[in-house]
Amino acid sequence: MNKKAAIYCRVSTSEQKTDMQLNDLRKFATDRNLSIYQEYVDNAVSGSVKKRPALDKLMEDASKKRFDIVLCWRFDRFARSSKHLVEALHTFKHFGIDFISYNENIDTGSPLGEAMFTIISAMAQLERDIIRERVKAGLRNAVNKGKRLGRPKALVDINKLKEMQDKGYSLRRIAVELKVNASTIYRHINNNAVAKTLVTARQ
Repeated sequence: MNKKAAIYCRVSTSEQKTDMQLNDLRKFATDRNLSIYQEYVDNAVSGSVKKRPALDKLMEDASKKRFDIVLCWRFDRFARSSKHLVEALHTFKHFGIDFISYNENIDTGSPLGEAMFTIISAMAQLERDIIRERVKAGLRNAVNKGKRLGRPKALVDINKLKEMQDKGYSLRRIAVELKVNASTIYRHINNNAVAKTLVTARQ
């Protein structure tokens, strides 16, 4: 009796297609005399997203032992991190399911394949951690140099603001007219009031 395989594919954007992944994995299954149980495809879903409908369904079916092997085109198409990958592999192992990554030519059905997969996934996570640390270091360096981070403050025409105040415009209407948030208008009005108080105190 042929073993049943579940095929998993994912693309990150709507412009990308899963055709190449599916064609490679279908051919691989045919060459190995595997019967395709189902194709699980996540379209326009980032790998960093925890909730992936097709992958969630695959994991649910795995818990019911509906197939013997999971085929994916490349391991980063399947897992969002080495931790996620290792957790999935443990789940598959618990239910007696093998995992094959087509591009890396790794089959966890063999001791060597399982060991290699763990090493590769750990290296991928290490690379992401290094990039993250570089970004953090860059931000710290920018702060140390006195650079302001985040969005620039909205510019407000003070003369127009005062004119609208004199006309009795509401805070909300002034914000709409000047195309800024109401909190920005409030801050400017408040700062202006404080400034006037300081000037009066000095006289």
